[in-house]
Amino acid sequence: MISKEDLIEMIEAARGERLGDTLIENGNVINVFNEEIKKENVLIHKGHIVGVGNYETAKEIIDVDGAFVSPSFIDSHVHIESSMLIPPEFARAVLPLGTTTVVADPHEIANVSGIPGIQFMINSSKNLPIDIYFMLSSCVPATPFETSGAHLYAEDLQILKGNGRVLGLAELMNYPGVLSRDPEVMDKVQMFYDSIIDGHSPGLHGNDLNAYLSAGVIADHECTTPAEASEKLSKGMWIMMREGSITRDVMRLLPILSDKTKHRILLCTDDKHPEDLLSEGHINFAISLLLKNGIPLPAAVRLATLNPAQFFGFRKKGGIAPGFIADIVIFNDILKIKSVLKNGKEVARKGRPIFNTVTIFHEDAVKNTINLKQATFDNLRVPAKSNKMRVIGILPDSVLTKELIVEPKIQDGLVVSDTKKDIIKIVVFERHRATGNVSVGFLHGLGLKCGAFATSISHDSHNIIVAGANDSDMLLSIAQLESMGGGIAIAKDGKIIASLSLPYGGLMTNVSVNEVSESLKVLHQIAKEEIKISVSDPFMTLAFMALPVIPQLKITDRGLVNVDKFDFVPLFVEE
Repeated sequence: MISKEDLIEMIEAARGERLGDTLIENGNVINVFNEEIKKENVLIHKGHIVGVGNYETAKEIIDVDGAFVSPSFIDSHVHIESSMLIPPEFARAVLPLGTTTVVADPHEIANVSGIPGIQFMINSSKNLPIDIYFMLSSCVPATPFETSGAHLYAEDLQILKGNGRVLGLAELMNYPGVLSRDPEVMDKVQMFYDSIIDGHSPGLHGNDLNAYLSAGVIADHECTTPAEASEKLSKGMWIMMREGSITRDVMRLLPILSDKTKHRILLCTDDKHPEDLLSEGHINFAISLLLKNGIPLPAAVRLATLNPAQFFGFRKKGGIAPGFIADIVIFNDILKIKSVLKNGKEVARKGRPIFNTVTIFHEDAVKNTINLKQATFDNLRVPAKSNKMRVIGILPDSVLTKELIVEPKIQDGLVVSDTKKDIIKIVVFERHRATGNVSVGFLHGLGLKCGAFATSISHDSHNIIVAGANDSDMLLSIAQLESMGGGIAIAKDGKIIASLSLPYGGLMTNVSVNEVSESLKVLHQIAKEEIKISVSDPFMTLAFMALPVIPQLKITDRGLVNVDKFDFVPLFVEE
């Protein structure tokens, strides 16, 4: 709460009776309220904007020489864990890109460590020059077809519901559970009915959409077509136009953006990987796409500032106006941010963070999370039971897959990887409870020719997933993950040839975004050159093969799942 003394000083500074702290002069101020750009000066005092107009002096003067002065950006929906960075390093990565507020769903770490994992994310984001708010994960586990490290019920979420940085219930992926009035889902919906409930309902329409919205869902970031988004807008939903690393929807949804709808549309990233943060940007990259397609700068900026501020109830955020928090971005080029101010203090300059914050947090709950029953050759053996089997067919640049029926390659009565036909063995090992659950399947479209690679990032339950041309290298890559506490490993000819340690839940590290990005570049190069993988991002491709909420055929630690049928299916097809 602001003090009375500070309030008095702010009023005095605004009236010119007291010298303000900082004056930004000669700037082209982006007004997201009337969507105009005007050359004005901005006066800041006590971390707030106290005046916009003809102010001439302050304790500190920043001459921006005609650059744009904009409210800083808000990411309306993001999984920080997808950056592979713990919150302090995430802050150092995105603040120079103009993002000073994010609304995070800690869904990934929650699937590993439950409430202690969420608490870790909250605690480790304290005392940072970025505002990280949280939506509580609604679907842990995402489906009954997998084994996660935790199972969160309504009473578990109740523990954190009153936290000041918790805003509501995160993406309600289990929309079939809503429609069927599943008791567990209903408990969570009822608890958060008067809060914000974020949606996740790809393709839902008509009366089923009506029923879903009746449960209190008010937003969706899963629209991929203008028709889907338009129906949801017409029924009162806010639409988040998502531009992440895997799912890129801004261009697809551009036709829905008009004077009639722009006040109900937000920008988000959902999942943004380290390499893309460095090579593209964050929310500023999504804004740049809008600008390239003719959307005026004030309107494009509004989608990342005023709109999300209004949606989430951030009354003092999202604009350059008196009384608003001085979260400000200065730029000539949206992709080359010159300066970022948080609460009136510069925290990033010319693409680099310039703050030093000591954040103390306990990490025991998210370290040493690989609890795997010993992996053996017997786990990987697949006795041939038929001359036809189901294979997961990778679709280019998509998390969707197809169910293929192919003839297996059989050696000594066992089905093995067929590198000539690109039919590669894929295995999921349960790694949270040492249950010994192992599921073996086959994958088409990876292009792998030799060796193997494994990762502890496998959405949503994050069990260990491995693909390979031979069992020896598959087991070796798994052993490397165990020794590192999680991450990514590549094996070839009985040797580990590359790896990346992600010891925080098997998902994140405490090194910088630059270091992680460089490691991933090496991993990608080795994957392409040494084991001959053809897909553009083999690690993320593999990670999404275990996601049984995205059609069509996926694999979990408990078996093959046909998502369309929402049920398990056998590997072999009866002749």
